[in-house]
Amino acid sequence: MQAINGVDGIFYIIVLIMSVVVHEVAHGYTAYLLGDNTARLEGRLTLNPLKHLDLFGSIILPLLLILSHANFLIGWAKPVPYNPANLRDRKKGTLLVAIAGIIANLIIAVFFGLLIRFSPSLLGSSVDNSFYQITSMIVLLNLVLAVFNLIPIPPLDGSKVLFTFVPYRYRHIENFLEKWGMFFLLFFILTLWIKVSPIISIIFHFITGVSLI
Repeated sequence: MQAINGVDGIFYIIVLIMSVVVHEVAHGYTAYLLGDNTARLEGRLTLNPLKHLDLFGSIILPLLLILSHANFLIGWAKPVPYNPANLRDRKKGTLLVAIAGIIANLIIAVFFGLLIRFSPSLLGSSVDNSFYQITSMIVLLNLVLAVFNLIPIPPLDGSKVLFTFVPYRYRHIENFLEKWGMFFLLFFILTLWIKVSPIISIIFHFITGVSLI
């Protein structure tokens, strides 16, 4: 992927913020459907980004990545609160809530990716380059969020999925990772994410039919 900078960086941040908002609302709404009203009572079942922004994950980190001319952009919003004890089926419900955000990002990526794939045959030459730039940006960022959140490091969703299946006697490992998760996560972003990012290019091409430049 090419380095992100300038005006493109601003659009990337806007798309990123809206994508992480949808991600978090999906968590909260799934919990609501499964019996927990926490997110609704705290006013988090809304697409208003001001209710979800995390100073570091939504603004500072994306800006740092842009200013450092990084070839990727990731971030997150404040986690939508929910109480697993309120879920009708705690184990199954916890798993569904955890993967809801990832599924929401994948749905967005697939929808706009199919627009890219089929727009030439549907709209012909009337589609200009800006359409492909915007839709490609949406697909890319939502794929990044989906893959990123599958990583089993707290506070990412992958850790919640993992520990849904881990026996209770190993919960001390979960507590340790939750305590130091942010340090492990930053280490992963700075050193290992570059090893994961080629997967995103493969998925992007599979959905859109075009290569990610």
